[in-house]
Amino acid sequence: MKDRADAGARVLNRLVDATNAHDVEAIVACFASGYRNETPAHPARSFTGRDQVRRNWEQILTFVPDVQATLLRYSVEDAVVWSEWEHRGSRRDGTPHLMRGVIILGVEHDAIAWARFYLEPVEDGGGGVDHAVRTQVARPAVAGEISEGT
Repeated sequence: MKDRADAGARVLNRLVDATNAHDVEAIVACFASGYRNETPAHPARSFTGRDQVRRNWEQILTFVPDVQATLLRYSVEDAVVWSEWEHRGSRRDGTPHLMRGVIILGVEHDAIAWARFYLEPVEDGGGGVDHAVRTQVARPAVAGEISEGT
C-alpha cells in the first residue's frame, strides 16, 4: 500500500513541477493514455484522453503565460489522491487569473488514470452566502409573477 501512496505523491509532484515549468510534454506525460476526466459540476466538460489534456494546457499557457500552480494540501490513500490546488497568473491582457479547488486523482502505473475535477475560477465580489444560496434554490421569477419572498 505504501508503494501505491508513494506513486500518487510522485505523480502529483511531477505534475506541479511540469505545470510551473510550463512544459506541456511533461504535463501530458503525467497522464495515462486512456485518462478520464469527470467534471461533476459541469458534465459537458468531461473528456477522455491525453490529446485533450494537451489542448487544454496549450490554451492555458497561451492565455495565462505566467500561470503557477500551488498544491495547497493533499492526501494519498492507496492509489487515490485528494488534492487542493490554486492556479494563479495574469492573462495576456493583464487581468488576474485565479482558480482554486479540489481534484481527486486515480493513479495507476505512475500516471494519472482518472480525475474528478472541481477547480473553478475564483469569483471576486458578488453577493454573500445568503445571495449564493438563494440563487441556487429559488426559482427564477417569470415576468408578471410575484417572486418568492415578496
